Amino acid sequence: MGLHPLEFSECYLDSPVFREKIKAHEAELDKTNRFIKELYKDGKNLINATKQLALAQRKFAQSLGEFQFEYIGDAKTDDERCIGECGAVTTYSWVVLPAERKKYEKETEKYYSSLEKLLNMSAKKKEPQLQEADSQVETIRQHFQEESLDYVCKLQEIQERKKFDCVEPMLAFFQTVFTFYHQGFELANDFNHYKKALQINIQNTRSRFEGTRVEVFELMKRIREVPQEYRQTSPISSEGYLYVQEKRPPPFGSSWVKRYCTFVKEQKILHMVTFDHRSGGKMGETESVTLKSCVRKTTDMLDRRFCLDIEITDRPGTVLTVQSLSEDDHKFWIHAMGGKEPVIDAQLDDVGLSFVKNAINAIETRGINDQGLYRVVGVSSKVQKLLSLMIDEKSNDVDLSTCEDWDVKTITSTLKLYLSPESRSQAIHCLVHKLPEKNRLVLGLLMKHLATVAAHSKLNLMTVANLGVVFGPTLMRPQEDTVAAIMDLKFQNIVVEILIEQHKKVTIEPWSNPLISLSPKAPPRAMAVYPCEAEHESELSFQVGAIFSAVAPSREPGWLEGELEGKKGLIPENYVEML
Repeated sequence: MGLHPLEFSECYLDSPVFREKIKAHEAELDKTNRFIKELYKDGKNLINATKQLALAQRKFAQSLGEFQFEYIGDAKTDDERCIGECGAVTTYSWVVLPAERKKYEKETEKYYSSLEKLLNMSAKKKEPQLQEADSQVETIRQHFQEESLDYVCKLQEIQERKKFDCVEPMLAFFQTVFTFYHQGFELANDFNHYKKALQINIQNTRSRFEGTRVEVFELMKRIREVPQEYRQTSPISSEGYLYVQEKRPPPFGSSWVKRYCTFVKEQKILHMVTFDHRSGGKMGETESVTLKSCVRKTTDMLDRRFCLDIEITDRPGTVLTVQSLSEDDHKFWIHAMGGKEPVIDAQLDDVGLSFVKNAINAIETRGINDQGLYRVVGVSSKVQKLLSLMIDEKSNDVDLSTCEDWDVKTITSTLKLYLSPESRSQAIHCLVHKLPEKNRLVLGLLMKHLATVAAHSKLNLMTVANLGVVFGPTLMRPQEDTVAAIMDLKFQNIVVEILIEQHKKVTIEPWSNPLISLSPKAPPRAMAVYPCEAEHESELSFQVGAIFSAVAPSREPGWLEGELEGKKGLIPENYVEML
């Protein structure tokens, strides 16, 4: 097996395997350079050392016999085989200039250093600063990839050119030697036939090189114009770099390690290998995990952009946090792994209001003078646990201003998480499902219609905001006519905007839910496909195969209401199949 071809598309992935291929090409050219220098030295000694002619001839013949070219691809042409067997000597050496290799390595160092600096930048910085940093890294990335393309093209060009640029001067050298020595005249005549055949071989190889070089430059041009189309080289897997968070024992915190990841879509297996270009390109051991779920991580939970939480089946309860290289790369990995948006439970009721007051009182009492207040984030698991605790009516009586179990950064992160847009849409979803059935059906029809109207806002000028102004007071009339009610109009508009934008999530269309029908039918039934043990009095316990009757949507998202053996209660929606 000869040298692997260097594909231009691999310049954009810059994988460890691609770097190994480049190293192999560089090593081959270094070896060729050393052989050429040695042959040149021996040829010169042959000319100058007439007194030691026999010794110089033997040494020259030995060096010539030991040298052969490596080739690119799986097989040689007849011309390449002939050239490779003849050996080569030339009066000059042609190699990749050290300056070009140094420039390529310098651009590699510059790009990955600037990339790590960007990824370590706080997400709390102003948007213009973030955009400027993104723009600078994008410029450096494009320059690095341009340099990579040029360097790979140069390597392959030299690998091909050496076959004739090294051997052709050898013919002239032999011709000169044989002509110079009268006793070599007969030998020169014998060599003439071989020389003519070799000249034909060289010309054929040169012609093929000229033809393939044009095609190679055309391919490089196409890739430069639409590099995104060459982002992936395999339809069954996705590849690229991710920074993986590795947690260390206290007090060392955590570190971020760059790994080259390959995600096999069908088996949902993620292969990760540590690789750092700055450490000489040494590859570490490969770690493989099986993906269970992938969720986008918000900056409220972690002060880094482009992050994902990956739950793995190999180690239950373990979540890997990874960071992609850019916003586009972030979307790419979410799509490849089937990632989802974080689901956050929130309530817009007295419980939620009580939590907000409790959290604000605790922050002002215990941490108003803390540096980086609201900027320093808490541990994700603690934040989720505190939020679940505070929105539960049975356990939300904890006074956070005196409770030392929850530090200030956990409280501030929980408050930010509760007030995030995802929380608001989820809370509205809960309220919608508390409406009577017919009201929900009408609301679903209307919101779908208004979403269609907003989709044509370029012509009808009725944007989501404009529709919110029109339908806010209509759909959400106040209980009494007061100044306070008038001041709350803006919140009515915002709620209607969310209903329109998130209508597929927060409302029910009559034809989209198998449990709802505009015409009266027999109460639907469902069968359990997984066993379940009730955790609250309002839930039902059951085994696989249990049949539920009178099944209907619950006011709680993700739950159904049904009857089993004369007892009514809640059923997890994803634990049953409708009959």
